[in-house]
Amino acid sequence: MAIKQLSETLINQIAAGEVIERPASAAKELIENALDAGATRIEIATAGGGKALLRVSDNGSGMDAADLELAVRRHCTSKISETLEDIRTLGFRGEALPSIGSVARLSIASRKRDSTGGHEIAVTGGKIAHMRPAAANPGTIVEVRDLFFATPARLKFLKTEKAEAGAITEIVKRMAIAFPAVRFVLSGSDRTTLEFPATGDDHLARMAQVLGKEFRDNAIALDAVREEISLTGFAGVPTFNRGNSAHQYAFVNGRPVQDKLILSAIRGAYAETIPSGRYPVAVLSITLDPALVDVNVHPAKSDVRFRDPGLVRGLIVGAIREALARDGSRAATTGASDMLRSFRPGFQPNTQRPQGGWSAETSPSRPFQPTTGFGERPQASFDGLSMPTARAEPQFSPQPPAPEPNARYPLGAARAQIHANYIVAQTEDGLVIVDQHAAHERLVFEAMRKALHSKRPASQVLLIPEIIDLPEEDCDRLMQHAAELSELGLAIERFGPGAIAVRETPAMLGEVDAHGLIRQLADEIAEWDTASGLSAKLEYVAATMACHGSVRSGRRMRPEEMNALLREMEVTPGSGQCNHGRPTYIELKLSDIERLFGRS
Repeated sequence: MAIKQLSETLINQIAAGEVIERPASAAKELIENALDAGATRIEIATAGGGKALLRVSDNGSGMDAADLELAVRRHCTSKISETLEDIRTLGFRGEALPSIGSVARLSIASRKRDSTGGHEIAVTGGKIAHMRPAAANPGTIVEVRDLFFATPARLKFLKTEKAEAGAITEIVKRMAIAFPAVRFVLSGSDRTTLEFPATGDDHLARMAQVLGKEFRDNAIALDAVREEISLTGFAGVPTFNRGNSAHQYAFVNGRPVQDKLILSAIRGAYAETIPSGRYPVAVLSITLDPALVDVNVHPAKSDVRFRDPGLVRGLIVGAIREALARDGSRAATTGASDMLRSFRPGFQPNTQRPQGGWSAETSPSRPFQPTTGFGERPQASFDGLSMPTARAEPQFSPQPPAPEPNARYPLGAARAQIHANYIVAQTEDGLVIVDQHAAHERLVFEAMRKALHSKRPASQVLLIPEIIDLPEEDCDRLMQHAAELSELGLAIERFGPGAIAVRETPAMLGEVDAHGLIRQLADEIAEWDTASGLSAKLEYVAATMACHGSVRSGRRMRPEEMNALLREMEVTPGSGQCNHGRPTYIELKLSDIERLFGRS
């Protein structure tokens, strides 16, 4: 079969298969072009989930007739010159507009700010129409109609209009977070209008617009630098979590990305603090020299490759864990909101007229007369109890912190124990309810983890070393981490070119499947260049031991014990949630209590 040159239209349609996968892909490319043009206001309009109509209008620098002529031709761009090592713009490949024009009806009207008139060009199914003058405001309007009409097979793989519209909304949200100084408006016949006013340099205000106002109250600021890479952003407290990872946003040099290394680092940073099946909320912005990251991995530009992935992962994990240790022990404000909703009066009076006339006993307006709980007889059993203070005596912990007599504590002074499981403490401006088992479980686990990291865990020597056959490259990777594994109680050595001999295993793991453990570590090192899996296993065992060794539910505690528990929680990192990620306490402000009783 003879080789022949493909037509320009067919080449563009092939390229469109990678660049423009769905209407959201087209929206992303057009918004990136508007941002690269310096726009401060971007309006997006859609119909039919973006399949019938996608219009992006901006007030950027605009284009003249010569620029418009080149913009719809493949590999024509103003954003790079001769190298891919210094990319500082969102777009650079010069493929988006010709790809869209090859599969849709595309029209572009643009006017430069210093020009007296604008121009318009149209591309239909890859055929470029003649340029013509057009009335236009400074900036650019790109209109895409009947997306994929030239490639009907692609239409069959699109989702419902609602799903496609939702994907465009997600793209706009990510762009809005990355560029808080830009005003975004998303509207159309297939949606309600969504507007994000510009917030200038206040990134947290823009995040609150996108993620909800609760994020502002439950976010911890991140600001870390390692070598030539800086990390800024905000991470939610562990108890402020969601049912999926859609609320995790990552940006590299201002570019929204969905990189599995970054998502894995976020998951690792929140290990032992988030319940299974729940996901943290985080917005991370990584800034580094463009030469240290490759954004040209895929035409969609959502994947990146770092020159030193281990450095980036370590920076993310370390920064988030440091922030959580510093400020992550506080309870999420949403916990108090949920509790307030539970306290809402649920009594619905019977407004029906009683049969047989009115009586004081059956009247819905009769005075409330409790039958139990508040009378003199039920309350008599409390007469012998002494009122606890905030002073923490050394009876609960071997070395509790010595408090000042008049000191003010974040978790307050214990006032009661409810149902032999919950401690009620009075704070300076409200009250705190503590789950005693969950709280002590976290304290014991942190003590065990500190001991685990401060010295080499005990190991058990195998009577007969286990020999595991592996590919030679896996053996090389394992031996590079042999010293690190030895510090965790796993002693390995090379046994020929394609085998590893295991001589010691961590005693805490008990009877361990050495073959499975070594193969899992080899796969992890190959994927992430780290051997954190063994450390995670040891911490999992420590968490299990802490769960069984902590104060049990149903145990009555003395006032001094309750206060000692509160004081230890105040100085222990991550004490706001147990090892399983559940909250250890809920705080209710006095203003919230007064609102329940209609006093504010």
